[in-house]
Amino acid sequence: MSLRGAYLLLGAVILLWGSNWPIMKIGLNEGLPPFWFAVSRLFLGMVTLLLLLAALGRLKLPQRRDLPVILTVGLLQVALFLGAINFALQFVEAGRSSVLAYTTPLWVTPAAILLLGERPSRLKVAGLLLGLIGLVALFNPLALNWSDSDVVIGNMILMLAAVGWAIAILHVRGHRWSGSVLEIIPWQMMVALVPLTVLALVFEGDYRPQLSGTAWVVIAYNGPIATGFCYWATITVTRSLPAISTSLGLLGVPMVGVGSSVLLLGERLTPSLLLGLVGIVAGLALVNLADLRAQQNGPRD
Repeated sequence: MSLRGAYLLLGAVILLWGSNWPIMKIGLNEGLPPFWFAVSRLFLGMVTLLLLLAALGRLKLPQRRDLPVILTVGLLQVALFLGAINFALQFVEAGRSSVLAYTTPLWVTPAAILLLGERPSRLKVAGLLLGLIGLVALFNPLALNWSDSDVVIGNMILMLAAVGWAIAILHVRGHRWSGSVLEIIPWQMMVALVPLTVLALVFEGDYRPQLSGTAWVVIAYNGPIATGFCYWATITVTRSLPAISTSLGLLGVPMVGVGSSVLLLGERLTPSLLLGLVGIVAGLALVNLADLRAQQNGPRD
């Protein structure tokens, strides 16, 4: 793919994933049960990627060596993350949710220090501090409705989703892959479908949809487009662009998430949300820069 084409694809991913936060909120408001919503999105995305791999002649079973990380990513990065954000979006504004869900690298840093013995650079420490300042701004006692237990629990669940993704990233860091990422993603989705379907059956019952046209459009957008296409596009971009372009470019997702939530849902851009967004995105940028610089320079004594 040409450089221009890769940047256009990156821009498409940022717009499609960022705008999906208010779109998911709309779907939930239209009566989509959160867990069945996640199941339908994953199933359609999985089918889309399986058909793509079949068309490319790359559809194959995963190798045994990759099974542990497929389970970790499938359960934590996919099932926990999607289930948690769909549940939390019932109570938390879409813009705020998009920012909190993208705090994952902030949780990877202290975990890597404690569990893997990594020594953070000054740049990474600065990024972590900026991100924490952003989190403090988001959880401003004057801005958060502490009297509403659903809102408080929703915010905590979003943080749990980010932490779960961070744990999956730590496992991925130490794993030596046998298959390609694109070939493995559908199998991770298949793993994620099991617990999500169980949760849907337990908490939402044998759901027989009687949905509005808007809800069906939301499902159609989330399955083939926001899941299938965007996963493929992200991998393609990662292979075609410098790592720094991809890492920093994807930070545009929560920014688009906040902006599109203001435009589509009429959410307020409060000072605490704006300060939290700036702090967290700036912190994530520094953390990503530190990781990329470490990769370029190699390990140091």
